[in-house]
Amino acid sequence: MSAAHRALPAEDRPPPAGVLDAYGVTAAEPVWMGGAWRAGNLVLKRVGFLPEARWRAGVLAALPPSPAFRVPRPVAGADGAWVTRGWEAYRLVPGEPDVRRQDEVLRAAAAFHEAVAHLPRPAFLDVRDDPWSRGDRVAWEELPAPSDAAGLLEPLLRVRRPVELPSQAVHGDLPGNVLFAAGLPPAIIDWPLYWRPPSWAAAVAVADALCWYGASPALAARWAHLPEWGQMLVRALIYRIVTHDTAHGPAGWTSDQVTAYRPAIEVATAYAEEGP
Repeated sequence: MSAAHRALPAEDRPPPAGVLDAYGVTAAEPVWMGGAWRAGNLVLKRVGFLPEARWRAGVLAALPPSPAFRVPRPVAGADGAWVTRGWEAYRLVPGEPDVRRQDEVLRAAAAFHEAVAHLPRPAFLDVRDDPWSRGDRVAWEELPAPSDAAGLLEPLLRVRRPVELPSQAVHGDLPGNVLFAAGLPPAIIDWPLYWRPPSWAAAVAVADALCWYGASPALAARWAHLPEWGQMLVRALIYRIVTHDTAHGPAGWTSDQVTAYRPAIEVATAYAEEGP
């Protein structure tokens, strides 16, 4: 193992030789991509939640090709399983993220969500427990909100009201996980599964773009035709804020992070106060 690899945290160290052999990797030493390792034409990633990794691989392996989006196809190990020694592998898809192209991200996501709308709800969602799952449950009033969260939640909780929309499998982290390549449809990667309305997934992408990627309120206006748009934006921001607070604690907020959320909160509360 190189000195660079020894310096990485354990969860970010490269796949060991036994894993590479199991996936038939014969290329040179894996290259760190930030969150995953590239080895030849494969991308290998340490599995976080085993039931979700197996479910996602099975779904993506069976998903028909679409002219509107691409997905990475999973690769089984030598034993035929989607997960080998705690690692999963996918075919490398060409492209790079471009967070300026959020309308294209949202259009590709809409097609993807339509393609997976038939899937039944996986039971493992009831037991998955991490900061993201907790943030999601708080946003949908399945858990109580924290008392502070950097003082950002109060205006959002004040305008939140019940909604009745059908839920389905959706991608909960779109902006940086859609890749663009010339002549190809966008590729949707790194799918974190949530069981929520598709308009909520779009609202998370818009909220992220408003907070972190320099988008203007015009982006939110272009997608305001989506069902319960104000309430989806409210829940998207609660989800992100509570997730961060859960993962890092009250001391984990910087003034820049708090400042980044405030304009997006103003946009979301304005739509929520307008009503449907």
